[in-house]
Amino acid sequence: MACESALPAIMDEQALMGLNPNADACYRQRALAYFEQLKESLDGWEVCAEALAKGVYSDDHVKFFCFQVLEHQIKFRHGTLAAAQQQLIRETLMKWLQAQLMNVHPEKPFIRNKAAQVLALTFVMEYLTLWPKFFFDILNLVGLNLNGVDIYLRTVMAIDAEVVDRDILHSPEETRRNILIKDTMREQCIPALVESWFQILQTYQHTHSELTCQCLEVVGAYVSWIDLNLIANDRFVNLLLSHMSMEELREEACDCLFEIVNKGMEPVDKTKLVESLCQVLQSAGFFNIEQEEDVDFLAKFSRLVNGMGQSLVLSWTKLSKTGDAKVSAETLRAVEGKVPLMLQLLIHEDDDISANIVGFCYDYLHVLKQLPALSEQQKSNVEAIMLAVMNKLKYDDEYNFENEGEDEAMFVEYRKQLKMLLDRLAQVSPELLLEAVHRVFSATMQNWQTVQFMEVEVAIRLLYMLGEALPASHGAHFSGDTTKTSTLQSMMRTLISCGVSEYQHSSVTLEFFETVVRYDKFFLVEPQHIPSVLMAFLDHRGLRHSSPKVRSRVAYLFSRFIKTLHKHMNAFIEDILSRIQDLLELAPPENGFPAPLSSDDQLFMFETAGVLIVNGESPAERKQALMRSLLTPLMEAFRMLLAKLPQEAGEERQAVLADCLSHAVGFASRTSKAFSNKQTVKQCGCSEVYLDCLQTFLPALSCPVQRGPLRSAVRSFLHRMIICLEEEVLPFIPAASQHMLKDCEPKDLQEFIPLVSQITAKFKNQVSPFLQEIFMPLVMAIFEVLSRPAEENDQTAALEKQMLRRSYFTFIQTIASSGMNEVMASQGAENIERVLFTIIQGAVDFPDPIAQKTCFIILSRLVELWGGKDGLVGFPDFIYKHIVPACFMAPLKPTFDLSDAQTVLTLSECTLTLHMIHLKRGPECIQFLQEYLPSLQVSAEITQELCQVLQQPDVKVLKNYMKVFFQQARL
Repeated sequence: MACESALPAIMDEQALMGLNPNADACYRQRALAYFEQLKESLDGWEVCAEALAKGVYSDDHVKFFCFQVLEHQIKFRHGTLAAAQQQLIRETLMKWLQAQLMNVHPEKPFIRNKAAQVLALTFVMEYLTLWPKFFFDILNLVGLNLNGVDIYLRTVMAIDAEVVDRDILHSPEETRRNILIKDTMREQCIPALVESWFQILQTYQHTHSELTCQCLEVVGAYVSWIDLNLIANDRFVNLLLSHMSMEELREEACDCLFEIVNKGMEPVDKTKLVESLCQVLQSAGFFNIEQEEDVDFLAKFSRLVNGMGQSLVLSWTKLSKTGDAKVSAETLRAVEGKVPLMLQLLIHEDDDISANIVGFCYDYLHVLKQLPALSEQQKSNVEAIMLAVMNKLKYDDEYNFENEGEDEAMFVEYRKQLKMLLDRLAQVSPELLLEAVHRVFSATMQNWQTVQFMEVEVAIRLLYMLGEALPASHGAHFSGDTTKTSTLQSMMRTLISCGVSEYQHSSVTLEFFETVVRYDKFFLVEPQHIPSVLMAFLDHRGLRHSSPKVRSRVAYLFSRFIKTLHKHMNAFIEDILSRIQDLLELAPPENGFPAPLSSDDQLFMFETAGVLIVNGESPAERKQALMRSLLTPLMEAFRMLLAKLPQEAGEERQAVLADCLSHAVGFASRTSKAFSNKQTVKQCGCSEVYLDCLQTFLPALSCPVQRGPLRSAVRSFLHRMIICLEEEVLPFIPAASQHMLKDCEPKDLQEFIPLVSQITAKFKNQVSPFLQEIFMPLVMAIFEVLSRPAEENDQTAALEKQMLRRSYFTFIQTIASSGMNEVMASQGAENIERVLFTIIQGAVDFPDPIAQKTCFIILSRLVELWGGKDGLVGFPDFIYKHIVPACFMAPLKPTFDLSDAQTVLTLSECTLTLHMIHLKRGPECIQFLQEYLPSLQVSAEITQELCQVLQQPDVKVLKNYMKVFFQQARL
């Protein structure tokens, strides 16, 4: 509410007390209300302006508050202020700035920053019209005064944020305004600003490093859009070079040079700029990096060299496209000239320094890839990069494998960058990479017992990385190019036979298993190595390793290994199953000891066991016996825990038991993933075992406690069994469905509907009697949940209902599209009508294009099934009373957004529904439209036109017409 009367020229002192962060809640509330009052008042802000201009308050929070009120006026009310009020803002800011020049103690940084923001906002609003002398006024006022210069520099940076910063989104109007501001600044004041920066740098470089760094940051920010000659000249560059030798300024000076190098320019000019800068830096001794001990500076310097290198590569790329061979060759020589320095930085022991040069290194390799042939020097550069990458991939002593923190995460990220380099090296010279890896690998494996873990790990890692660097279709690394295959085979043979899997470090162990699984196709070529690798998986090196992290990863890798090589496992199946038997036990909830594997890891173990049993060559009876011995312990444990569950009083304890029961079902379910079209449950003689599982698990649906997790687990199992047991599962479905429909939550129903849809789509007419029986109970359960009242702002409940509504419509669609119209037709007229009305409602009333689209698909299908001469009694009436109007009412709703892709698809289905009505009802439909459309204020001419288009055979023409029709109708 705007206050009409002027506020008194003094501020509400009690409200101001609430600005202190430690103030009581009631004071803070009052301060907030006062802030809103001042913001909304037409002239209340003037009190704040006066307080700032006269320095009335010493409290920092009050000063900040005053600037906030002023900021609000400038941002949102500037255009409506009278000229005198705008003048008052300018005077206030200049008076406040003048007062700063005299301050012995400068304001706190957060106040200076806020003042700079307010100055910058005023500049943006007034520079082009009311305050063209903004910079000159400020420069004349502050001169070289220390406090004044600080606020001036902060203001210039705030202006950069408002006008130049590309990360901030601007409206087209703001963008046009900002371009105009920059053009005007270039014409009127940029030389004066650059001169002021030079004077500040020169004046304060030895006495006030923080201020000098601030100024260097300003130069770096502005150099991208001002005339480069103002900065890239002898006096400025010499000044920056002198800063590069001063400890407190050198990092910021480096960043400033980086921005100069990064400025967009023509390729020839850019090359000249970079080369002249390099010359100056080299003669000043900056390229002798081995003598430099300051790693923070070197990281910045590495970034600068990276910028220079990438700029030269970009220039070369542009020049080589224009066909100027001479200039292009000169630029390539310039690139090559930076390679020795690049290599020194890449191999530096500090990873930050090395990481900052990777971009140039990557781009340089891309250049080499495009050359017709490599010179000896270039080949030697490639080799040097290769060795550097191999060296830098190594872990250092401090890496904490058991408790990985931020440093470890950064190294993992850096390793990914090095991997990209390795992949690029493979593109430039695959033979060289293969040879280099082979050399390093062989040398390390010969002496692995006496070599440090990081050397052994990286040697195996390099072999692993070749798998992606030298790609092969579907992992077929051991066929095709003989040089590659024989080298890889030789390395794999060495890896398995040299005994390195016994190395006592988890990183080496993991790398061994990762590599074995990456090259699992090797064992198809040399199956004689399978037994020794199986033993490694099964003993203390793998699944029995002391580290839980290793055991967990090995469980997953073992399942992959078995899946690929299951045809070679026949001789080992029963031995493996007996060795992993204790890893297939359901961890009892009351056991205080940690299980060797987590339940997620055990899923892989059960899947592996399933694959071994199903794909073995033994007869069906043996497979059944093995599967039974695998699943019986789960069923027994399940029965026992399920009997215990209702007797437990504590909810926490109940949740633990329910979790355990869910795992048992999940494990049984996972074993079924081993079956396929070639090896079905029936062929393997395992139907009976899974039917026993079903009978064991289904009673959990009627458990009075922990319904959610138990239902979810059994439902997932049923999904699997529908696929695996096919019609043998059908007798269990009705009882299971009855239990799942009792006391439903939205989520239960939402997850149950896909199960019914799966049954419907798979068994069609076979399940028609069941569907006829369950149809209305399911629909009624959905209606009941949807009609439950919910809090107005409860977005979770609203979303749950929306998802349930979608599931409901999808269910109806599945029934309609499976040709099972008798399911709905048998529900009685009243029920059919109820369901049909929900579909009309879904098509028109709920602004959810996904659900609306489904509803129109259903309506179209029902018209096709029941809309003809021998269709459902009374349905033609329903078509004209409800379906045709829905086809017009839905797209005419304001929420029907025709610029949204989903909504356009809905309109398409809506049009197809109309088309289907015309197909089924013919001239009668046209006659109805001629009477109905005028009631929607559609002219006779347009009505006639629409009817003509509807009678054309080409649906595409109708779709395009309807889109235009509704766009016009809503104008």
